[in-house]
This record gives sequence, structure tokens and C-alpha cells, in this order.
Amino acid sequence: MVLDIDNIKNLIRDNKIQWRGHMLARMQQREILLNDVLQCILNGEIIEYYPTDYPYPSCLILGFIDNSKALHVVCAVGEDNIWMITSYYPNKEEWTEDFRKRRG
Repeated sequence: MVLDIDNIKNLIRDNKIQWRGHMLARMQQREILLNDVLQCILNGEIIEYYPTDYPYPSCLILGFIDNSKALHVVCAVGEDNIWMITSYYPNKEEWTEDFRKRRG
């Protein structure tokens, strides 16, 4: 399956989601809810691609929760599933004002 936002959104809608234990632990530490991650992806856009990631190519998605708070989600697509890797609130010191590009 091709790594594009429409395919990723379809996998979310079809509930073909694999949550990694590491991600769930980090989400708890960062106070990010499962629904926040899903909302981020469903209203988001891919801002970076990582085609050489193993075992599946992955990408970074920028989306907004509660219509204003930026959230980044890294996920991969493989075996007809979306694999959730990590999520975090982007830091304004590391990202441009629109959270789409890394500074420096």
C-alpha cells in the first residue's frame, strides 16, 4: 500500500491500526489521548517522509486537535495496517511557526 494521507485515513476509518507499546507509554507521559492521535491524522497532512525506515516506510503527520493545538504523529504503513510509532506536541523552538518545517 502506498504511503499517502488518503490511504492512511482509510486505514484509520477501517480500524486497521497497530498501536506500539512504546507509543502508548509516551502518549501517557505526554498526556495525549488516542482520540487526539486519530483526530490529528484524519484532519492532518504529511509533512515529512521517511522512505527508508524499517520495517516499513513511515511519515510525519501534522494535524490539529481541538481546532488549534498542533500535534505530530509518526506512523508507518505495512501489511495492510497503519503502525503507530510516536506522537508529540511540536516545540516552537524546533519547528517553524506553522509546525511544518524544522528550524535550522
